[in-house]
Amino acid sequence: MSKTGPRPEAEAAEPGTAAESIPGRSAPADRGAAARVRRRLTTGTASLVALVIAVVWTLPTAGLFISSFRPAEQIRTTGWWTFFGSPEVTLDNYRDVLFGSANDGRLASHFVNSFVITLPSTVFVLGIAALAAYALAWIDFRGRDWVFLGIFALQIVPLQMSLVPLLRFFSQGVSIGEVQLLPAWELTGAMAFTNVWVAHTIFGLPLGIFLMHNFISQLPKSLFEAARVDGAGHGTIFRKVALPLIAPALVSLGIFQFLWVWNDLLVALIFAGGDTATAPLTVRLAELAGTRGEAWHRLTAGAFVSIIVPLLVFFLLQRYFVRGLLAGSVKG
Repeated sequence: MSKTGPRPEAEAAEPGTAAESIPGRSAPADRGAAARVRRRLTTGTASLVALVIAVVWTLPTAGLFISSFRPAEQIRTTGWWTFFGSPEVTLDNYRDVLFGSANDGRLASHFVNSFVITLPSTVFVLGIAALAAYALAWIDFRGRDWVFLGIFALQIVPLQMSLVPLLRFFSQGVSIGEVQLLPAWELTGAMAFTNVWVAHTIFGLPLGIFLMHNFISQLPKSLFEAARVDGAGHGTIFRKVALPLIAPALVSLGIFQFLWVWNDLLVALIFAGGDTATAPLTVRLAELAGTRGEAWHRLTAGAFVSIIVPLLVFFLLQRYFVRGLLAGSVKG
C-alpha cells in the first residue's frame, strides 16, 4: 500500500534553499553581510574615524563658546585659539546681549516672546495631531483613507509656497468677487502672537498627524474592543486607553515641534509683524551684528544664550524621546 503523506525526506528543508524562499525569514547570506558590517563598524579604525569626525564637528562650536567669554577687542583682532596662550575671561558679552540697551541686545524680553510663541504652538499641534490620528486610525468613516493620503501629501509642499497665501488670509481675509467670506484678522500688539500660533500649527500638523497615526494604529485592537464592551465611547477610549499609551510618542513629537518653533526665523519674521514687542529670540539674534556687521562679537554670546532652552528640553526629556522613537518599531 502506497503512502499518501509527504515523504520524511521532503519535510526537512535544505539550509539556504527552502528557508530562503519563505517570506519574512532572513537568509543566511543577509545575516552574514550584516555581521560583517557590524564587525567593520566596531573595529579600532572605525572608532578612530568616528572620534575624528566628532572632534571636527565639535571644534567650531567649542571655538564659538570660548570666543563668547573673550573681550570684544580680542575677538576682532585674534583667533579663538590664542585664548590658550593668554587667557582673559569676561562676562561683558553675555551682560550686553541679555540686559544691555536695545542696540546691544536685550535678549531677556525676547526670551519671553519665544516662550509665548513656542509653548502654545507645540501644545496645539500635540492636541490636534493626537485627536486626528485617533480618528483616522480607529473611527471608521467614509473617505478616511483619502483624508490620510491628503495629509501625508501635504508634507511634500514647501513651506515657502504657503507663506504668501497665508499672509494674505491674515491681512485681507477671504473673498470671492465682491463677497467677503471671512474678514481680515487685523491683530495688533500682543494679539499678533495668534498669527504665529496658527501658522506654526498649520505647518506642524501634517507631520504630527502622520507620526501619531503610525503609532496609534499599531495599538492592540483588543484594548479598544474591551473598552467598547464596557460601554466606553470614543472620548473615554481616547482619554483613558489611547492617551496613556501614546505618551512617549507625544513627547517625541513635542520635542521636534518645540525645537523647530524655537529655532524658527522665517515664520516669526513674517507673521509676528516685525514688532519688537512680539519678535522672538531668533529675530533679535539676526539683528545683533548691526547693520554693517561691526558688532558680530555679540553673536558669540547670543548663540549660546539661544540654545540653553533647547538643550534643557532635550536632555530632560531624552528618556521619553528615545522611547517614542523606538515605539512601534517592533510588533508583538
